Amino acid sequence: MNISRRDFFKASAKYGATAVIMSAGVTSAYASTAREEKERMGHAKYTMTLATAYIVGSSRSYPIMQLDLKENIQNLTNGEVYVKLAPGGQLGAGGALAAKVQAGTIQAAQHSISNFAPFAPPVDLINVPYWCGKNQEFVNLVSSNEWKKTVEAKVEKKGFKPLMYVCIDPRVVALRKGQENPILLPEDLKGIKFRVPGSKILQNFYRLLGANPTPIAWGETPSAIKQGVADALDPSVEALNVFGFKEVLSHVTFNEAVPDAQVYSCNIKWLQSLPPRIQDAILEAAEVTFAQNLAKVPAARAFAMAELAKEDVKFHYLSASQKQEWIDKSGHQLKAWDATKKELIGSKANFDKLLNAANTKSKYFVSDAKKPS
Repeated sequence: MNISRRDFFKASAKYGATAVIMSAGVTSAYASTAREEKERMGHAKYTMTLATAYIVGSSRSYPIMQLDLKENIQNLTNGEVYVKLAPGGQLGAGGALAAKVQAGTIQAAQHSISNFAPFAPPVDLINVPYWCGKNQEFVNLVSSNEWKKTVEAKVEKKGFKPLMYVCIDPRVVALRKGQENPILLPEDLKGIKFRVPGSKILQNFYRLLGANPTPIAWGETPSAIKQGVADALDPSVEALNVFGFKEVLSHVTFNEAVPDAQVYSCNIKWLQSLPPRIQDAILEAAEVTFAQNLAKVPAARAFAMAELAKEDVKFHYLSASQKQEWIDKSGHQLKAWDATKKELIGSKANFDKLLNAANTKSKYFVSDAKKPS
């Protein structure tokens, strides 16, 4: 029986590694993987607990890359660092994981970039529409010196070292079944009860478009969509699939307004306590994983769309003129965003520096969703 490393970690996440190793039905492949993990742990000088909200195997549809990051860190540190993976929300999710990293309870974690907002408010600017919504714009931004100087410097003062950003795809407009007309123009959103997270920026975005923004906790969103408490929601198409929304949706529109992105953060004091060569190897591993993530985006998107299409979800791409209407109605250039820019970054001029960074080609390339020819 051919059991993969991924299967071993899935079982370990559910039952605990010890239980898997000791179970009566353990296969030789499981035992081999378990032995390797035990040996790696025993030979390592340092242990790095890495917590995520996603189960092992999610990267097929949502390229969170947790196994890749674990392997790359272990390999590039020549086994001196053992990464103890805690997937699937074992240690929490979102802001709870960010808080544990800051406190040093764990060494590293995955969470949304927006979870950095309480520590470095400028990061919340990514939720302002139509300036870094496309994948390439987002990657240009977070890999730029301006982002590192303006945002990451503040994050580091709060006890974090961003290891790598995870590009998923832009947020979409996804309608529940029962809403049978797709959203193609801002006027189509009039009266739509749009589920939003706690972000005031996203709430203002959908209000500008004429929707009725309805804040709903993520854990309550599936039932809210099913029951019609909300008519629409906006995660990436990959997130819609991995979180099980495919059976309750009718239409998905790619409007490319805001990125739906993640970050791996590390406790900076722990990282700086390591020998410089180990620090450099961990950062190199993060950069390698970032490149792998970017390469995986189109395949993850294609898989997610295929899974949603099986449930008869229809996909829609905006024409240039249609997209311009969205930009004109809600984009970053509107005076409605001036107060937000001033609050988060100090001035419009400072925002414009980040805007320029988002539009300056970086050394990285990533695919953006395009209408099939």
